[in-house]
Amino acid sequence: MPKPDKPDKHAAASQAVDILEEIAAMLNCHMDRRMLSTCISLIEQGVHPESLVQVIKELREIADETRREQQEAAIANSRR
Repeated sequence: MPKPDKPDKHAAASQAVDILEEIAAMLNCHMDRRMLSTCISLIEQGVHPESLVQVIKELREIADETRREQQEAAIANSRR
């Protein structure tokens, strides 16, 4: 079986990311092309998908908490 050349591999990868981007949008995952591509690369390198999901969830929780704290600090500073 002949090896696919780089343009074919690139086109296939791009199409896969396009499809995943559409699915992520439908599921309201808040993941852009760059994030999806990074996740795909990590999984291809052997990262366990469920572990990756857990890390993403934890990072989002930390980011949300940080945003809340910053908003509360801004409100407190505006009252001074």
